[in-house]
Amino acid sequence: MFLNNPTIYRKLLLLLTVLLGSGFAFGQQKKLFGKIENEKDVEGIHILNTSSHFNTVTDATGNFVITVQPKDTLLISSVTYVPEKRVVTEEIYENGHMYIRLQELVNELDEVFLGPRLSGNLEQDIKNIKTEDAINFDDVGIPGFKGTPQEKIPNLIGQVITPTAVNIEGLYKYLSGYYKTLRTKRKWQAQNRVVSQIINLYGDAFFEEAYQIPKERVYDFLLFCIETSSLKNDFTNGNFVLVLQVFSEKAQEYRERISEKKE
Repeated sequence: MFLNNPTIYRKLLLLLTVLLGSGFAFGQQKKLFGKIENEKDVEGIHILNTSSHFNTVTDATGNFVITVQPKDTLLISSVTYVPEKRVVTEEIYENGHMYIRLQELVNELDEVFLGPRLSGNLEQDIKNIKTEDAINFDDVGIPGFKGTPQEKIPNLIGQVITPTAVNIEGLYKYLSGYYKTLRTKRKWQAQNRVVSQIINLYGDAFFEEAYQIPKERVYDFLLFCIETSSLKNDFTNGNFVLVLQVFSEKAQEYRERISEKKE
């Protein structure tokens, strides 16, 4: 009956075409089984499908499973190895397996300068040798703290104000807002350390390619993630699957925010 109505017929035909196309696209996706074949440090390597944003990490033996379709690009990254991209070719897709050997990341040492030659005259050689650092507990194998101790923030009740006395300096610092400012400063310092560690691990290009975050916005984006999610704890605890989930969830929200500011 609807065949007699050209408008309804065209709509049904269009709907059928969309459904068939969607079914074909989903039918193309399947699980790819991969393995990092390096001899060491194969656990916790990040695998990101930059085409679909599916992500995973390797297990203790370097194995991983990720959803792919032909021509997807996988980005493999870790602290130990040079980041690498692999395209899912038709052959790999049909085979259902991918084997990867990564290039080890080599940190170059600073240039080393040899000191003056020794003459054999002990007294004279000692005079010619320049020493810069005094011997400390590390030189004799004794553990200890070398930095400047952080100022402790005491509890108002029980430490600043006690049943028998009042710490006037501590009370002044509470009333003046000094301790509040100090807490905020330490919070910012901790956040900045985590942001720097994340950028050092993933690199600016990772966020630009995977989540469309401009390189000049990566630092601000990560601070936004820390303020609005559990990113700091997840990253500190090594929960990298949750870290990537935060990136995926917050990237769209952040892009919308910066678009609104431009308008």
